Amino acid sequence: MPRIEDDVKLDFKDVLIRPKRSTLRSRSEVSLERKLTFKWSGRSLTCVPILAANMDTVGTFEMAKAFAAHKCVVCIHKHYSPDEWAAFYKESPEVFPYLAVSSGSSEADTAKLAAIVAVCDVHIVCLDVANGYSEAFVEAVQRTRKTHPTLTIFAGNVVTPEMTEQLILSGADVVKVGIGPGSVCTTRKQTGVGYPQLSAVLECAEAAHGLGGHVISDGGCTCPGDFSKAFGAGADFIMSGGMFAGHDESGGELVEKDGRWFKSFYGMSSSVAMKKHSGGVANYRSSEGKAITVPYRGSVAITLLDILGGIRSSCTYVGAATLDELPMKTIFIRVSMQLNEVFGKTDDSKGGHVPPDEAVAAAKKARTD
Repeated sequence: MPRIEDDVKLDFKDVLIRPKRSTLRSRSEVSLERKLTFKWSGRSLTCVPILAANMDTVGTFEMAKAFAAHKCVVCIHKHYSPDEWAAFYKESPEVFPYLAVSSGSSEADTAKLAAIVAVCDVHIVCLDVANGYSEAFVEAVQRTRKTHPTLTIFAGNVVTPEMTEQLILSGADVVKVGIGPGSVCTTRKQTGVGYPQLSAVLECAEAAHGLGGHVISDGGCTCPGDFSKAFGAGADFIMSGGMFAGHDESGGELVEKDGRWFKSFYGMSSSVAMKKHSGGVANYRSSEGKAITVPYRGSVAITLLDILGGIRSSCTYVGAATLDELPMKTIFIRVSMQLNEVFGKTDDSKGGHVPPDEAVAAAKKARTD
């Protein structure tokens, strides 16, 4: 029988973090590095736990090099070949502690993962499907754990505690939490399925931590404050795609419109992505993503430092000297308004970046070829 759950579920926009007395004198006193030890692989990772999503307009090798400089992690998209992985490993082995290879649940995905692991020292695999509730995906997690016992496995996506527990018990070290919150995801519109992201993180983190696992808050962050809220809710990592689109290191076509520069960005279940990688949208399904252009934003380091600075500031407001302390010192208050937008949503001090000459020349050449 259908039923309605009456308890309120909340998103990042529905809350603010309540400030409290702090002994911290400066944001510089806050450490954003954390050491995470994983349940099944037995590995440990010391990093700043910000992840770039495994989208082909975000999760690139170029992004991996930029993120590694800040000890942040990139989940590389699925569409590099084993030969390209081998070449990148030869060129930049120092970044490999801070990246994950992405894979799916099919036999072809499994074979490709084995080929990549054979040619480079990858420590993390991100098993990524749209619907982490399928029995076939649980079996894929179990199979990957058996085949690669020392790989750290990220797996998802789900949004409920019971499925978080199922994936961890099946061999996942870290569960990706989020269905539909992403900026270019249309799953909620197309299917009516989803869960407000803050509540999903709160509930799934509690379930995962009770079993010695971890969670990634995947999607829904629109500003640095949302990252702080996700960490405050118990997320061990935060993954974002849209926040890291539009940069030099991002994939996507560079285009000019009315004298301003943009880069393409699209969801991996969009018709654009499926046409590019699968020959089109199969007649038994619909697209669950959209394609847009975002303003060109220069180096991703600018955005990354802005996010990290915001998180450090959040920590000083509640007296958290480390990310591990932030959930213990976070109290959320429900609100009806987040921001005063009387002068609009844009900030004239940000944006207006112009691509380097060689990128402009390449973009113009691509349009004429």
